Amino acid sequence: MFEIVFLIALIFYFTVLVIFSIGASKKFNRLDGNKLPLASVIVAARNEELNILDCLDSLNKLEYPEGKLEVIIIDDHSTDKTYSIITEFIHDKPIFKVVQPAKEIGSLRGKANAIANGIEIASGEIILTTDADCSVSKTWAKTIASYFKDDVAMVCGYTNQFSKNIFEGAQSIDFIHLLTVAAGTMNLGKPISAIGNNMSYRKSVYQEVGGYEALEFSVTEDFNLLMAIHKLKKYKIIYPLDIGGLVTSKPMEDIKSLYWQKKRWSVGGLKSDIAGFSVMLLAYAPQICLLLSPFYFSKEVLYLIFFKLIIDFTFLKPIHSRLELQFSIKHFLGFQIYYFLYVLIMPPLVFLNRKVEWKGRKY
Repeated sequence: MFEIVFLIALIFYFTVLVIFSIGASKKFNRLDGNKLPLASVIVAARNEELNILDCLDSLNKLEYPEGKLEVIIIDDHSTDKTYSIITEFIHDKPIFKVVQPAKEIGSLRGKANAIANGIEIASGEIILTTDADCSVSKTWAKTIASYFKDDVAMVCGYTNQFSKNIFEGAQSIDFIHLLTVAAGTMNLGKPISAIGNNMSYRKSVYQEVGGYEALEFSVTEDFNLLMAIHKLKKYKIIYPLDIGGLVTSKPMEDIKSLYWQKKRWSVGGLKSDIAGFSVMLLAYAPQICLLLSPFYFSKEVLYLIFFKLIIDFTFLKPIHSRLELQFSIKHFLGFQIYYFLYVLIMPPLVFLNRKVEWKGRKY
């Protein structure tokens, strides 16, 4: 009986991953290079003295038509050397500017308030956001902006992570896994998630929904904005699988920081609709079966566990190949353990306690 339940869970799991793969592979029309719109890159940084220089250096190498790009760094009242590092780097680079949030917009706090302050002074119609612990490819801005045909309001891109060991490699594969699910659902017309370290949208549409200040406060402001734009039912929201729009972030250094990152995302995910929770359930069911498998262990159960590995491999390997990312078997097996643990542990923790600590602040 257990083997049948496990098999059914895997069949559903395999089916939805095939659907996500089809959605993620969808192609979209692009603008010619000479028609790229005015764009503003916005980066919110708080206590990022160890990361900000790499981010700035990558932004300084962006390829974009002259006079059509600006980079706004919002120093969110850092207490370390972040602000001085930024000012020293940009002093002779006219497309850069650094500001600190001049006011609290509405009831906004933290990163959402910082980004909202940046958008207020942005001159570009296209807003591109990334994080201070990220490095963007030199083609990032022009690739993402090229997808903004007249009917497109939001374009998201892929993020991987630097990975020197299994712990970091598992995080990187997890990013690709989560973002491919997000891309698949989004490109099929039912967005369920987005990540702000590789996200872009029209300033006019951002203003149409009232900006972040019109949305209920969330520790995942990017998700709130995604859903607000989706509810307009007027524009396309797309997630192209394009190596030119790749961003690479630094992984969490330890279990504690990884825990708070995952908890922040999970708390934000509680505002998902039925489609979002259905995806979570389909991911959760095979993990429950894996947890129970030692109590029902047999040759057939062993085959089913191996089938689960094959499903995940065939879902993830082609995406890595399309993005020209290394796919390590060691990191893949590390991801299996990592994913199993947090998918099982995080939901009950979030339902018991929704407090979040991030960047030295409590929410």
